[in-house]
Amino acid sequence: MDVTLAAYVKEEVVVRYDPADLAQIRIFYQDRFLCDAVSAELSGQTVSLKEIKKARAQRRKQVQVGLSSRQAVVEHFLAIHQEEPEPPLGVQKQPEVVGPSQLKGYINE
Repeated sequence: MDVTLAAYVKEEVVVRYDPADLAQIRIFYQDRFLCDAVSAELSGQTVSLKEIKKARAQRRKQVQVGLSSRQAVVEHFLAIHQEEPEPPLGVQKQPEVVGPSQLKGYINE
């Protein structure tokens, strides 16, 4: 909360904060510092750097597991759709008829 913010309702502002101190945020308006807003509920709480690192490591593991499962699904999908069905015995492929070139040439070529 900060009284200064009342004048900036519905305005676009930039909010910056320190992850170790979520009780206080800094507000910037048009690239200029406006005020520090303090949360009364969080003012006594702090987050240690060790807790932040632990949370980031857990999130990184979750993302890695998700990416691995998605990669397996994509590889399975590609394997299914890249296989060409074999023609039945006795049926031979017709050779492709290649017509004249569609490229236009110059007289001197």
